[in-house]
Amino acid sequence: MIYYIDWNVDPQWGFLRWYSVLFAAGFFIGYILMKKIFKRENANLDWLDSLLTYMVIATILGARLGHCLFYDWAYFSQHPLEIILPVRFEPEFQFIGYRGLASHGGAIGILFALWLFSRKVSKTPYLWILDRIVIPVTLAGAFIRTGNLMNHEIIGKPAEVPWAFKFALVDDIPRHPVQLYEAIGCVIIFAFLYFLYWKTEARKKLGYIFGWFMVLLWGARFGLEYFKKSQGGIETFFNLGLSTGQLLSIPFVLIGVYFLFNTKSYEPDFSWVKARKKGKK
Repeated sequence: MIYYIDWNVDPQWGFLRWYSVLFAAGFFIGYILMKKIFKRENANLDWLDSLLTYMVIATILGARLGHCLFYDWAYFSQHPLEIILPVRFEPEFQFIGYRGLASHGGAIGILFALWLFSRKVSKTPYLWILDRIVIPVTLAGAFIRTGNLMNHEIIGKPAEVPWAFKFALVDDIPRHPVQLYEAIGCVIIFAFLYFLYWKTEARKKLGYIFGWFMVLLWGARFGLEYFKKSQGGIETFFNLGLSTGQLLSIPFVLIGVYFLFNTKSYEPDFSWVKARKKGKK
């Protein structure tokens, strides 16, 4: 006898989708965490609105392009307008929203956006903002994967474990709830990075927290891909016995290893922020 959890949750919550609500909640809580971090370091709180704008645009745009390029280029190369428009033209016109988002593409978009942010807004070293933003980003990842669970998407392989989920909107096969695995992993990694920042001197070493983030998050992604149903994409081109998610995670992990062993001390001087506040008073 196979035990499983009958997952029949409705992805729709009134006129909203759970995924959208959880996606937005991740950004909201991330904003609160970054405000707490900025206050601790006496950084300029005026940067937060710009930072949020950079993050939202980069995440959505990067994740969308990542999905189109890494997972379904054969289709989108023939339907380029659907990359940026939330509609489908064939076999008939249909509004579908942005159903395809890839976390690796979102990560690349964020890395580029934060490089711009560090040059145009904060004028601090690139790694300074990366070391801090990865803390709320990891927690936001847990919200997003929970949204995938509510959406009955990114499902796992068939499983004979008592915690297997049978996704009512997919099929009648009990499967690994890999979305839940990833969400729990994100929470654990968030707790570790949060501890590093608040309880150790890691924040004073440029790239150290970022390095741990890259190794742990993408290393976990690589391992959990073994429980995930194939999503296709570039894995068919390389044919190395690895999934697309694993292939894309490898360079991210290697980047993280590099920064773990190549750090330098840095403490920003935000005394000018205090001086400006006193001047306003």
